[in-house]
Amino acid sequence: MIEISFEKVVLLINSLSREDMIEWLSWNDPNGIYSDERSLKELGNVMSREEAAEIMLRQIEENKVA
Repeated sequence: MIEISFEKVVLLINSLSREDMIEWLSWNDPNGIYSDERSLKELGNVMSREEAAEIMLRQIEENKVA
């Protein structure tokens, strides 16, 4: 397994577009509600870029511990 610093992870995430973040989140958690279409239908709103970045960081941290 390759280790990468938290700071580099944050820089990488911040360089991604919102669409790239949603694509990664959908890949990493296929059961999650990330696409605009599904999010609008089930939650009544779409995920912001900031929310996507926060969720990505949380998922990466959770996977690191597992």
